[in-house]
Amino acid sequence: MTEEHITGIVLADLALLLSVAFVFVKLAARFGQPAVIGEIVAGITLGPSVLGLLPGNLTETLFPAEARPYLQVLAQVGLVLFMFGVGYQLSPSEIRGRGGQVTLVSLTSVIVPFAMGMGLAVLLYPWFDRSQLRTDGVIGPALFLGAAMSITAFPVLARIITERGLQKSRLGAVALTSAAIQDFLAWCVLAVVVAIVTAGGSEGLAWTAAASAGFLVAMLYVVRPALTWLLAPARKRVMTHTTIVCGLLTSAWITDWIGLHVVFGAFLFGAVVPRHHIDARSPEVPERIEQTSLLLLPAFFTVTGLSVDLGGLGAQGALMAVAVVVVACAGKFAGATVAARLTGAGPRDSAVLGVLLNTRGLTELIILNVGLGLGVLDTRLFTAMVVMALFTTLIAGPLLTRLYPVAPQEPSGDVVPSDAVVPPHPLSPAEPDPHADRTRHAA
Repeated sequence: MTEEHITGIVLADLALLLSVAFVFVKLAARFGQPAVIGEIVAGITLGPSVLGLLPGNLTETLFPAEARPYLQVLAQVGLVLFMFGVGYQLSPSEIRGRGGQVTLVSLTSVIVPFAMGMGLAVLLYPWFDRSQLRTDGVIGPALFLGAAMSITAFPVLARIITERGLQKSRLGAVALTSAAIQDFLAWCVLAVVVAIVTAGGSEGLAWTAAASAGFLVAMLYVVRPALTWLLAPARKRVMTHTTIVCGLLTSAWITDWIGLHVVFGAFLFGAVVPRHHIDARSPEVPERIEQTSLLLLPAFFTVTGLSVDLGGLGAQGALMAVAVVVVACAGKFAGATVAARLTGAGPRDSAVLGVLLNTRGLTELIILNVGLGLGVLDTRLFTAMVVMALFTTLIAGPLLTRLYPVAPQEPSGDVVPSDAVVPPHPLSPAEPDPHADRTRHAA
């Protein structure tokens, strides 16, 4: 294909992705599901699981291999811009005094599902198709399955929290911070698995750990003070929009170069920028970035779904899928809920935290594709894990609606106590305005 031909296909594909995602988002809303569910289902529908089953190989025709790298770049840009907004909205004051809770919830939400995932891999190992594995023994698959079970879909979690209006609440801040910490730990474990499987030794792992720590220190003690000085309202000539966009893209590139995902760099940059300076001089900048991310973000979910094939599980594969779903939900929910209760959270807030951190989404699918490429998963276990990722995301909406039907109302972002009764609105139909008749007579 010529460059002009590929450009035309990419533009048409992006229009198709956005259109199909819009339809499925509307359908998801009718069933009380978050928009991300519609975007995930849209991607799977356009992939080999649904559209690929029709005659004519429509998936490959509409999304040829030459165009997919360009679509992936657009999807990653949308994801990076969105994660900057998530970090920008995260206020450290919301988790002040909750450091012990965040630490314990993060650790238990990784350790418990990791251990259960390794145990499940040992039990299911006799059912693996050894011809599809590139490792000898159960160590590689067990470590990888444990790491995959420990993941929380950080972008999906952030999207759900934003749609629920929890991004400025203490509960939302604890969930996001815990997810960021545990995903960092899970990515480190994944780096260990990759090092073991590829026989790269411990040098790569040591480099990733040291570079990540150095990047975090630099962001907190170099980048943040520099941005505070540069974006001070007195400096009128500084282009705020250009500075912020260049900084977040560079941060995302650095974390990708280190060996982590781009979302961590964008999220951390959003968390360290001086919000008070930006709000004082250019409050429209975060809104512009958010609007751009809303245009490209559906492409992230749909493009990734193109590589998912849910067909051909069989009876034994169905049993594997059920076992994976049960173990994944039990490990993540129990680890988060018990830790939250031990650190003083109420029963309802603890359960909400467990539901939020149990969300896997397409971040799980990205990791599963890594495992499939490494040869530590066979296709049936891969499909079972995909089912688990979709199921945990699908049940998040209904469970949150039941457990947390009312978003926090306080401007300060405090979480409504678990056993609090929310009073009806003073002008609701059940409570007529006592001054209504007096007002009519006066008129």
